[in-house]
Amino acid sequence: MTRSFAEGAITEEQLARMLQVALRAPSAGFAQGVDWLVLTDEMGRGRFFRATCDPAFLAEPGPAAGILRAGAILVPVADPSAYERRYDDTDKETSGLAGRSAQDWDVPYWIVDAAFGAMLALLAAEDEGLGALFFRLHRGTAGLEAEFGIPAGRVVIGAVAVGLLEDGNRGPVGSPGHRPRRAAGDATHFGSW
Repeated sequence: MTRSFAEGAITEEQLARMLQVALRAPSAGFAQGVDWLVLTDEMGRGRFFRATCDPAFLAEPGPAAGILRAGAILVPVADPSAYERRYDDTDKETSGLAGRSAQDWDVPYWIVDAAFGAMLALLAAEDEGLGALFFRLHRGTAGLEAEFGIPAGRVVIGAVAVGLLEDGNRGPVGSPGHRPRRAAGDATHFGSW
């Protein structure tokens, strides 16, 4: 995850390729219930940060100031009702989810699918030689939804900032810079736990 970007825009071609990858994320039942709010101009990114960040942070961002230089903000927006509608189709009537409201699903697949899309956007940014960061919205989603007209009932899981790397730096920062990765043998369980 890149936590500080260099000044400058990413190209339309880079953005288009990244979105093509993100839009091909796995989708439960092929419901395709994830849309993307894409903010590339300075005004749109400014509106995003004002709607989602604490004003004190914007006034004095300190070491996190580099995040504000991202060339694009990509927001995956999931629609639970798209999954309800899809699983009410006749080919899904034996799935165990047919006729159930989204709040009664054991696993909220719209969130899973939005996360799949976010991960693919992160990987696509890497393939483009860009930096990217998935982050939570510190002030919740209501301000963002109101500011950008996101329809009621949609679920925003966070945002992906994408931008140019500072001096090509890809070294580990944050937790990966000082916390060791778990060994594969500690995190994989073959046959049983």
